[in-house]
Amino acid sequence: MPYWWHYDAGMGWLGPVLAVVVLVVVLAAAGLIAALVVRRGTRSPQEHDSALGILRERFARGEIDQEEYERRREALKR
Repeated sequence: MPYWWHYDAGMGWLGPVLAVVVLVVVLAAAGLIAALVVRRGTRSPQEHDSALGILRERFARGEIDQEEYERRREALKR
């Protein structure tokens, strides 16, 4: 009885190249996800809330007008 696992499937050089391509794609996806998680985590909710609080206080005291308030509030939401 021949040992069928000793024979390759006839993919030649395509098999190793495909394995490398898949590995690169998986590593790139993992790196992208990690970068997004780190970027999302750099802004804590407290920093965002305190910045909005300061902006609200400045608007309430009349230091900035409504147009400036809305422009800065939109910038903080990003």
